[in-house]
Amino acid sequence: MTLPQVCVCYLTRLSSEGNRQVLLGRKKKGLGVGNIVGLGGKLEIGESAVDAAVREIAEESGLVVAASALTELGYLTYLFPHREEWSQESTVFVCDEWSGTPRESNELNPVWWDVQSLPVDEMWDDARYWLPGVLAGVPVRATFTFGADLESVVSRA
Repeated sequence: MTLPQVCVCYLTRLSSEGNRQVLLGRKKKGLGVGNIVGLGGKLEIGESAVDAAVREIAEESGLVVAASALTELGYLTYLFPHREEWSQESTVFVCDEWSGTPRESNELNPVWWDVQSLPVDEMWDDARYWLPGVLAGVPVRATFTFGADLESVVSRA
């Protein structure tokens, strides 16, 4: 079975105080509504993960990113045995070059967070296991299986 393909990108910067920050936003609609997430979404037919990330960043934040500025740092498989239509595979990117100023969209309201204080308790449960490492430059390849509550990771490989 081929799972739907999605992408997510974590834009990072240094704050005026010198703290490393990442752009996240609270999801307003769709899968994961209410969670704080990175920018991204579903790949359109015939679209590469890189092209989808560039498009999704523009749609969700108004920022313009060159495909060459994206660094692929992960590939994640999400399994939802209790709601199989939610299962998907995600390519993970990090980027520190873009143009523009983040603006709110109908998908989310982007906000800069210090990497040292990620809001993992308000994110998908899997983020706590891999996001800090990815933001430190450590590549990840993992599979997360969610439980019957559709929120908690019950196994990871």
